Amino acid sequence: MASNEQTRAVVGEVAKDSASGRIGVVMGEIGGRVQMRPVRGGREWDAMPGDVVALSAREELSARLAVRNHDGRVLR
Repeated sequence: MASNEQTRAVVGEVAKDSASGRIGVVMGEIGGRVQMRPVRGGREWDAMPGDVVALSAREELSARLAVRNHDGRVLR
């Protein structure tokens, strides 16, 4: 049975910080905060655990496609 319900993300997954609207990779959890890093790399930020949700398949595909499109433009 498929569900559109979002679940909590785990380390290594692409997830959304619903408080800021930013999408990034979950890097770990320290001091009650989740560390996230932008998908293309960069500076980590802290998010509250309750604000970090796993992306739907469509959202994850869109985020990964945006990265590939950006990388393709940079390499030209």
